[in-house]
Amino acid sequence: MEIQTNEIVRFIKELVHIPSPSGNTEAAIHYMKAFFEKNEVPFKITNKGALLATIKGEDDTKHRLLTAHVDTLGAMVKEIKSDGRLKLDKIGGYYWNTVEGEYCTIHTSKGDRFSGTVLMHQTSAHVYKGMGDLKRDEKNIEIRVDQEFHSKKDAEEAGVSVGDFVSFNPRFDETEGGFVKSRHLDDKASVAILMHLVNEIQKTSTKLPFTTHFLISNNEEIGFGGNSNIPEQTVEYLAVDMGAIGDGQTTDEFTVSICAKDSGGPYHFGLRKHLVELAEKNGIDYKVDIYPFYGSDATAAIRAGADVVHGLIGPGIDASHAYERTHIKSLEHTANLIKTYLHSNLV
Repeated sequence: MEIQTNEIVRFIKELVHIPSPSGNTEAAIHYMKAFFEKNEVPFKITNKGALLATIKGEDDTKHRLLTAHVDTLGAMVKEIKSDGRLKLDKIGGYYWNTVEGEYCTIHTSKGDRFSGTVLMHQTSAHVYKGMGDLKRDEKNIEIRVDQEFHSKKDAEEAGVSVGDFVSFNPRFDETEGGFVKSRHLDDKASVAILMHLVNEIQKTSTKLPFTTHFLISNNEEIGFGGNSNIPEQTVEYLAVDMGAIGDGQTTDEFTVSICAKDSGGPYHFGLRKHLVELAEKNGIDYKVDIYPFYGSDATAAIRAGADVVHGLIGPGIDASHAYERTHIKSLEHTANLIKTYLHSNLV
């Protein structure tokens, strides 16, 4: 089974253009539902709105579970201002400066959509002296809606209300040099990798050694996406999420990142060693790293009391929780490590 990065990138492009901030992920889950139906993989939708698909293996007494999440960062309308502009409350962990100037969409409870731009209230340099020194926070950041709103009443009459979801436009781009740039690569790049692997498993009628579940989580960005609906036979739980890049980190955009520890503590040492051995034996480029300000769905599962061996790997993502970027080499190495892992023995 050869990894086709062009298919992975195609899936990424389709996924990032489906708005799915945490709490409003139905469209993305519907997309995943159609994918698993097409591939004739049985699945169920959980009460929390996630999707759990299962491929039966040769051994059905001990199971593996892999998870990746379709929910993304976003916002919610906190207040409609007197001039018809909108104040926001964040969904997920990011800083306001990372979305300043971004195009966005307001999703009303009635199903209407309005485009807009996330801006500082004091954006005009011709009016506000020293505007660059002002704090980027919920007091100063607002949405300029692309509608003729002159007042709060105008916005309300158009159907805008407190609690409406706001999604940020992805600005997807693929460069000739193999870079993929987009918002929401966290974690739709990993979802796309799992989709490609499931495609190939089903297309080639490949038999996995152990029954394997694919949990498409929808609440990871708010901390509790993958902590439930874990089948009791599951003994290994592998989160597939981004590798964070920055000063002091080993992770880069060209390898697969294997996490040793995050904000929740060390990952299972035996599983980590197993993943490293698989990478080295199969010529897969990898980096081992620690993410001090990061918690995955695997961490959420352990905190919820799941009795599993847990691990975390993923493609290296630059500028995480901002305008993100990775490379097809990282996607390929991540996919190859997962493929190899799926055919390996349990730890």
